[in-house]
Amino acid sequence: MDRIRIVGGNELTGIIPISGAKNAALPLMIASLLTDDTLTLENVPHLADVEQLIRILGNHGVDYSVSGRRERQGEGYSRTISFTARNIVDTTAPYELVSKMRASFWVIGPLLARMGVAKVSLPGGCAIGTRPVDLFIDGLQALGAKIEVENGYILASAKNRLTGNRYTFPKISVGATHVLMMAATLARGETVLENAAREPEVVNLAECLNAMGARITGAGTSTITIEGVDSLSGARHRVIPDRIETGTYAMAVAMTGGDVLLEGARADLLQGALDVISQTGAEIIETNSGIRVLRNGSGISPVDVTTEPFPGFPTDLQAQFMGLMTMSKGKSKITETIFENRFMHVQELARLGAHITLSGQTAIVEGVSKLKGAPVMATDLRASVSLVIAGLAAEGETTVNRVYHLDRGFERLEEKLSRCGAVIERISG
Repeated sequence: MDRIRIVGGNELTGIIPISGAKNAALPLMIASLLTDDTLTLENVPHLADVEQLIRILGNHGVDYSVSGRRERQGEGYSRTISFTARNIVDTTAPYELVSKMRASFWVIGPLLARMGVAKVSLPGGCAIGTRPVDLFIDGLQALGAKIEVENGYILASAKNRLTGNRYTFPKISVGATHVLMMAATLARGETVLENAAREPEVVNLAECLNAMGARITGAGTSTITIEGVDSLSGARHRVIPDRIETGTYAMAVAMTGGDVLLEGARADLLQGALDVISQTGAEIIETNSGIRVLRNGSGISPVDVTTEPFPGFPTDLQAQFMGLMTMSKGKSKITETIFENRFMHVQELARLGAHITLSGQTAIVEGVSKLKGAPVMATDLRASVSLVIAGLAAEGETTVNRVYHLDRGFERLEEKLSRCGAVIERISG
């Protein structure tokens, strides 16, 4: 099993190209099920989750082709992938596939809308909480779907097409917003989604669906209106840059000091997080080619933060920010409001010398003057990269085990960091 070895202490200086966003690419890929024409997506990252979803879509009969596998974009590689779901050969998403990646449950929306039937496995729990699918089920029922649960599967049917309706999410859910927005594109009449997620990935999906012939307005606000159409066509669409990768590398620079251009990054996608990073003492500068992050070696200021839906501080940056706060000059409070069980990285950061205490969904981080390298274990995707951030500043050698979590969401992380002066390498076996 691969490991990441880090020798801390070096500032980061140079250019880090920001990849396409995993959280945008996955729903865009699933949207290919809505049409028998070809959907071509640009700037698709090369990640384990993307490859797994390609296999899942193939199970439904989606053909794909890749171009630009080694196409240069600055110092990074981007890919353009075309998906064609001309013939849906199977409307069942089996447990052995859905259990490997929760986002694959989202196929229920397009399959139901286009084929009138879908059988999708319940995804089960995961390391950062149960994330139940009740919002998906309630929303699809509001659109006229008949839903049954049998032997661990959701059996959904809408033999006479889904019907537009007004649905208010009882709580904000990015995944459920994706699914209902996709399903409503082929429903009869108008659908209004209230208390919808406002995340940039939702906007990116809506723009793609509109390019395919959908009629969606209001994406990026809490009220999204979809006027159903009879069919969608193919399109060509670009995946937005990854705001979580952007924030992660910005925090890495804030942790180590240095001067790095995050090439291709867009500040508007994570302004709330950038404001918080600025409060720690780092300088954030927008440029024509991305976002420049600098810290001149001064101390890291402690900042309290609470995770919130967009445009607030994202839960997917909480672990990384905790890594940064471990060496702040004071005490900070980090409150997690989105997912339960998302403090599993605390005990691993403690192995590096961090002082963190937990009280329910709040972590109190008392900054220390130095961290010391040690073997640590990644527990999930975002927790794993928080250990990398801490390891970059720790004295001596840190080894991060279970790096397959990293490969799910960070493209060529060790290569990007090493080009900016970090001593970091992947050890195979």
